[in-house]
Amino acid sequence: MDLAAYFDSSEGTGIISTADSSGRTNGAVYAKPHVLENGHIAFIMRDRLSHHNLMSNPRAHYLFVENNGKSHGIRLHLQMLEETDDAAVVERYSRRSVSPGDGGRRFFVTFAIVKALELLGDKELTLDSVPYNEK
Repeated sequence: MDLAAYFDSSEGTGIISTADSSGRTNGAVYAKPHVLENGHIAFIMRDRLSHHNLMSNPRAHYLFVENNGKSHGIRLHLQMLEETDDAAVVERYSRRSVSPGDGGRRFFVTFAIVKALELLGDKELTLDSVPYNEK
């Protein structure tokens, strides 16, 4: 599966789930990820709970539900690799403009895909160009 093509052609809702080092969970609505040339994905994250959780527990889960009404989508098990708050990097990948009133730091956070599954069931997806796969 070509993940970049999938997200370019699909409309839907994404949710990132994280947990802190004590296992306290959080879920937040997020846009579709940026699919990088090396097969990793990235999100622009604000300095909020999801981002804070990643500082103590680098594991995350991204659930994307397509708008087609037929229970289609994808689940991605993720491992955080790195982040930057370099304004030039964040701005280059930003899909929308941020008004001055939005405030707060933003981070470009990169993840390896550990596992990809269809939305329903346990069918694992084979992704093109995925450099990290923990079994």
